[in-house]
Amino acid sequence: MTGVLLGAALGVGIVLLLSGWRHARRPSLESRVLPYVRDVHPSAPILQSGVAGAVLATAGHRLARWLDDVLGGAGSVRRRLDRLGHDGTVEDFRMRQVVWGASAFAGCAVASLVLWSGARTAALPLLVFCVAGFVAGALACDNHLSAQVRRHEERAAEEFPAVADLLALAVAAGESPVAGLGRVLRVAHGDLSHDLARVLADVRTGTPVSEAFLRLAARTGVPSIARFSEGLAVAVERGTPLVDVLHAQASDVRETARRQLIEAGGRKEIAMMLPVVFLVLPVTVIFAFFPGYIGLTMST
Repeated sequence: MTGVLLGAALGVGIVLLLSGWRHARRPSLESRVLPYVRDVHPSAPILQSGVAGAVLATAGHRLARWLDDVLGGAGSVRRRLDRLGHDGTVEDFRMRQVVWGASAFAGCAVASLVLWSGARTAALPLLVFCVAGFVAGALACDNHLSAQVRRHEERAAEEFPAVADLLALAVAAGESPVAGLGRVLRVAHGDLSHDLARVLADVRTGTPVSEAFLRLAARTGVPSIARFSEGLAVAVERGTPLVDVLHAQASDVRETARRQLIEAGGRKEIAMMLPVVFLVLPVTVIFAFFPGYIGLTMST
């Protein structure tokens, strides 16, 4: 029995060695072709997922291109992706829209099958319902991107005064704008830090400092950050003292935030009166008159 087990182990080992040697000697098609087409064809990695994955990915790309032709607005999508700091392309976003639409279509199809099997509803309204579900899913993906951009810019605007003060302190201590920006990014974490990290990466790859900040001004949708970037670019070009510029920008942003808070309070003044008029005041009146009402009832 020991000899049989040793012989079986030896045979399995030899088979594994021969199989590994065979695969190493004859590499697969994708391992031979992929390195030469990866930079040419953007969907080259789908070769790794087999024939079914390649067919589905090709159909998905065609549907994404059709959706882009129907909806349009590729420039708006590219603009929002840049404002969000996303490295994806418009085609990637269209593919995501296709996935969202297909998920909504599948949910509507399941609901339609249940309605059709139970109540024998007409097929045409159910088909329209499924198509409407696909459109709603695609539009929901677009609205989700807009909401992401809005939240990103709101958080960046909240972080901006502190980041501007830190950068002003670093420059006042003798650091250059690039070195001061790198020092600030080592201690700051947030959405604005992510945008400034892109600026620092552009500078380190050979882009002039003023041009990198002008790109940030053109990319962002926050007016205060755009003014800050433009002012910093002009100060670097003309040799204006950066400390005064940064402190002035931070003070301007704080004043703008205070003014916006006062304006928001003024707009919501009527809404703030609703709980007072319809909740607090009736309860106060009841507490004030209820003892007298009980006294009158008991006296009569």
